[in-house]
Amino acid sequence: MKLRSLAYIVMAGLLTACSGMKDIPENAVLLQRVKVETDGNYDDVSPQALKPYVLQREQVRWFGLVRKPIVIDTILARRSADNLRSALFNKGYLDAHVDVLTEPAGKHKQNVIYVLHPEQPYFLNQMDYDIQDTAISRFLHPRLVPLEPQRFNVEMLDQERKHITQLLTNNGYYHFNKTDISFQADSTIGNHLVNMTMVLHPYRPTEDTVMSHRQYHIRNLRFLSGNEDRSIPLRASVLRNNTFITPGELYSASDLQNTYNHFGRLNAIRYTNINFTEVPDSNLLDCDIQLSTYKPSTISFQPEGTNTAGDLGAAVTLSYQNRNLFHGSEMLSLELRGAFEAIRGLEGYSNQNFEEYSAQARLSFPRFIAPFISRNFRRRINASSEVSLLYDLQNRPEFHRRVLSVAWRYKWQDANHHDRYQLDLVDLNYVFMPWISDTFRQDYLDDTTSRNAILRYNYEDLFIMKSGLGYTYNNGQYAIRANIETAGNVLSLFSKLTNASKNSETGQYNLFNIAYAQYVKGDFDYTRYLVFDDENTLAFHFGVGIAYPYGNSSILPFEKRYFSGGANSVRGWSVRSLGPGKYARRDGNIDFINQTGDMKLDINLEYRAHLFWKLGGALFIDAGNIWTLRDYADQPGGQFKVQNLLEDLAVSYGLGLRFNFDYFVLRLDLGMKAVNPAYEEDGGEHFPIIKPRLSRDYAFHFAVGMPF
Repeated sequence: MKLRSLAYIVMAGLLTACSGMKDIPENAVLLQRVKVETDGNYDDVSPQALKPYVLQREQVRWFGLVRKPIVIDTILARRSADNLRSALFNKGYLDAHVDVLTEPAGKHKQNVIYVLHPEQPYFLNQMDYDIQDTAISRFLHPRLVPLEPQRFNVEMLDQERKHITQLLTNNGYYHFNKTDISFQADSTIGNHLVNMTMVLHPYRPTEDTVMSHRQYHIRNLRFLSGNEDRSIPLRASVLRNNTFITPGELYSASDLQNTYNHFGRLNAIRYTNINFTEVPDSNLLDCDIQLSTYKPSTISFQPEGTNTAGDLGAAVTLSYQNRNLFHGSEMLSLELRGAFEAIRGLEGYSNQNFEEYSAQARLSFPRFIAPFISRNFRRRINASSEVSLLYDLQNRPEFHRRVLSVAWRYKWQDANHHDRYQLDLVDLNYVFMPWISDTFRQDYLDDTTSRNAILRYNYEDLFIMKSGLGYTYNNGQYAIRANIETAGNVLSLFSKLTNASKNSETGQYNLFNIAYAQYVKGDFDYTRYLVFDDENTLAFHFGVGIAYPYGNSSILPFEKRYFSGGANSVRGWSVRSLGPGKYARRDGNIDFINQTGDMKLDINLEYRAHLFWKLGGALFIDAGNIWTLRDYADQPGGQFKVQNLLEDLAVSYGLGLRFNFDYFVLRLDLGMKAVNPAYEEDGGEHFPIIKPRLSRDYAFHFAVGMPF
């Protein structure tokens, strides 16, 4: 039935597309394909990059299966040729021209070909300056850096204009605008050289008035309220620290933007409006900063339904948020959550239900809370400091589990870059198991023949004291994420300095009679986006992670171990069902404890296309797996070995749909196994792509957000 429904959808799309044919004139010629070509090889002329300048392009939908018919418009073709010629001109090809050709592509169909003839590029010979304002001329003369002879292009001229504009607007020239600068070119000197003259025009307050540009100073600075009660609920020191406009100083556009940026990042601020008023008969400005704030406190209630492997349940969350706790835009978040789940089919246990209660508090400061940090650094960096406290209580039929977590972290970024940092200065986690049922203990923990040490280790009391540093970079074309964390080193040093004794049975140091974890863990992700046009993108992702227990630990805590499969990994497998290595449960079930590892590798390639409305489609290929660094007896084939890397890689392929609602993306992915490392030597299942079996080889994923 599922395949039949999918066929109906595809047929409906085909019929819808074909229905548009009845509106096409009888003798019209349809556009089959648009090509952009060059008459030679040019390093800086990419036909694919210039294709967006074409105003009429083929509209390929459903990955080429359905085309919406388009009638060739000769007027748009001529305008497209003009756009392409202008683009070449901007790159320095001043003699460029473009031919528009057509070729038959079937009955009543043609391809439109734009052939680019860039000719020889021009080079800048010299740059002269015609500054028609003596005061500005004196100001700029020592600050102008002569441009070296270089390839002529409009981007270079625009950068020079921005540079001059920034110099002036940051030094008091309140009315100056980049439109006050123009360029004159002389390409008649021969040898494909061009002389440029930058003209800086005088100030024109009206069409009939010409005057010199004036340099302004700030006279008065006032803070005004945009609230109904006309009050500003922020401390005076907070207002000063986030304001870069200073009375007595020259007007500066960068100071204005920094003031907007710093007030905009405060949780308490709804909007900021900054106005300047000229003082009559003077070169002075009065500045008014109007601030509007949110209501300080909000309360929300969120019910939800849950379904865990067929066990139905419900949860409710009550949240309180204060955006301005100490009148410095500090944010306090309190959250209470309760969950209940009816567990079926669990024999041998007295209580058949699951209950969870948690309380979390988080306090965030919009600045660094740390000594030895200069005021200039605090003002330049967009930073926050956060302390959090979490207590989670879980009661299952098999065991009771308590988790207490306390953390102090910093997050910051430079306003002028794409870099973001996070420092987890200290993160304490205490896991306490107050009760384990006799049935669970006998069946899983005490019987060493049924489960390995990983399972037993994760149902013991545990203390984790970790620190970590994270870094992310994203400029829209590629993204990098790196993180490293370590735990137990401070406690280990303390234990050795104090000559603490080890547990005679486990050989571990204890803190308050609880063994603490010691490990190091590092992760790295790289994503590259190749944007062909507004509707087609190719995304490549590479991710690797490795964690190593040492010292006081021989096994990683379960929460720190890696798993593979799922909506953001190798999508031919369901979550936590792949690996490690060649390992697999031979009874066909998923083993959530044993199917974890100390190392992970993900390689993904995904082609994304816009289909129609809010709907997008994707074709993807995924490869990866997890491994253990040590050879555990209960995970045969799971240890990483370089010589076995290729045969241990799992590969899947599939297609997906993306519903882009701007604020969030709903994603549906159907993945199929292509190469399965967990197979019997004589079973013939290593390459399911050759003999696919739908019931065995597919996985369906529903997720929010893109996979990478």
